[in-house]
Amino acid sequence: MPITPTKKIWMDGELVDWDDATIHVLNPTLHYGWGVFEGLRAYATERGPAVFRLTEHIERLFRSASIYFLEPEWTVAQLVDATRNLVRVNEVESCYIRPLMYLGYGEMGLNPLPSKTKVSIACWPWGVYLGEEAETNGVRARVSSWQRLGHNTIPPAGKGTGQYLNSSLAKVEALKAGYDEAIMLTPAGNVAEGSGENLFVVSRGTLYTPPVVDGVLAGLTRDSVMTMARDEGIEVVERSMTRTDLYFADEVFCTGTAAEVVPIVEVDDRRVGEGVPGPVTRRLVGLYRQAVTGRLDRYKDWNEYVRD
Repeated sequence: MPITPTKKIWMDGELVDWDDATIHVLNPTLHYGWGVFEGLRAYATERGPAVFRLTEHIERLFRSASIYFLEPEWTVAQLVDATRNLVRVNEVESCYIRPLMYLGYGEMGLNPLPSKTKVSIACWPWGVYLGEEAETNGVRARVSSWQRLGHNTIPPAGKGTGQYLNSSLAKVEALKAGYDEAIMLTPAGNVAEGSGENLFVVSRGTLYTPPVVDGVLAGLTRDSVMTMARDEGIEVVERSMTRTDLYFADEVFCTGTAAEVVPIVEVDDRRVGEGVPGPVTRRLVGLYRQAVTGRLDRYKDWNEYVRD
């Protein structure tokens, strides 16, 4: 989806004009993919823009940084404040937000340790990741020939920039074959996640999702949906699943900051359930939409408002 530029990007404490937010072509992160990032969304609410689970996203950014020996000069609180200020300055009511930690220019080679850690934060208006009709009509997915990264290959617990080559290969393969999204399996054949989303299965009223041990990112949208489902009296179980569990499911859906909550109505050319978004998925889509826009007091702490 094309990017719509905003006015400013935050770079190590400075608000830089969008077109001037550049790095050198010999930046080592560009060459070796040694960096970490986050994806957040701000939503329009009655009290103005609110970033959904902002502090928790930035905390996860720092956990990813620790995996890759990145040591920013900024604290979690400072980056939270920088994010809120950036959304204010750019005067956007709703937007996607991309914090990035990367290596500074001046060193080259496979050893990243001598390089200084740099930080940038950008935000821009961004619509529905999987298409305008995805939430209403659902999407088609296929199991990818590309396996999800194993824990001892590249740590799937972090959001490392280079590791997303794995996801991109799966995404491109799915798109070229005429599908909307890919589903990745572990080397052992268990269901892991989509190219950029966590997966859920509804079977006989119970909600299942792969456990973190199967190489999935501990997504904050995933956690939000699991919390809301339990609060609604829906049993939630984390367990390993095979691809046939997707075929036999009553409902399948995926979650993520970019994708939000999206029904999957077909897997590997096999209709899921009735081939339309199911009742549990629709219920959770509605709850999520209310939560992110500040309309559910039960989850008010998830909304971090841009304006005091």
